[in-house]
Amino acid sequence: MPQLARSQPLGHRLRLALAGTIAVLSALVPLAVQAPAQAAGPSYVALGDSYASGVGTRTYISDGTSCQRSVYAYPYLVAQQKGYSLNFKACSGATTSTVTNSQLSAVTSTTKYVTISVGGNDAGFTDVITECAQPGWMSNCDGAINTAQSFINNTLPGRLNTLYASIKSRAPSAVVVVTGYPRLFMGEDCNAATWFSPSEETRLNQTADLLNAKLSAAASAKGFKFANPTSRFVGHAVCDSTEWLNGLSNPISESYHPNKLGHSSGYTPLVAPLLVGAP
Repeated sequence: MPQLARSQPLGHRLRLALAGTIAVLSALVPLAVQAPAQAAGPSYVALGDSYASGVGTRTYISDGTSCQRSVYAYPYLVAQQKGYSLNFKACSGATTSTVTNSQLSAVTSTTKYVTISVGGNDAGFTDVITECAQPGWMSNCDGAINTAQSFINNTLPGRLNTLYASIKSRAPSAVVVVTGYPRLFMGEDCNAATWFSPSEETRLNQTADLLNAKLSAAASAKGFKFANPTSRFVGHAVCDSTEWLNGLSNPISESYHPNKLGHSSGYTPLVAPLLVGAP
């Protein structure tokens, strides 16, 4: 899923609404840390977007890029648990095109395991969340959702098929796990500077479900595994008593992404059992 308001700025009025809240937030600025050495083991390549790189965990590797990769992201946690040698290519803001152009070369005939999280940015989910976060009288949330759903139904499957075919051709014997996106909302909006209605939250969750359905179908067509996080995140959405997903955050880029618990308790136990069995 995309990094909120990173490449497409929030509307002017929403900026004004957010500014007052952000001014009093006490969230820490993300820290830069050095990547720990990875143990030698079966090769594992982690591809994808901010949901794989670890945006939302607030602690990032100092690797000279703006990808915001984190040692608290599930690819690092899974690699550590399994003893795999991780090539961490996932990058904030990635689309199917940028994965193809900037990440895919890491996958080779010797790659044993691959995870990939991509599709949310292609569907413009940043724009959708930004639109729906505004008060109903000044936004067209339904229109934004309709546009995204049309893209997911009609355009995204072809892009996924092409990308997945490229992964399979480069590493035909690798175990590939496609990871999906959780439902962000639980029916209430507890953030002071956003105005999601219950019906909007329902439709946004339905859009995540639709995206997962297309990801799952494309994965199955290539013999890949699909990790669906929907059920694991029930009870841990934005505004739940124990959030595994950030709500509106400071900095804004952390918003609507899994936090450390989302990666350690949400994604890692889901992905790790699937990332096995390579010859």
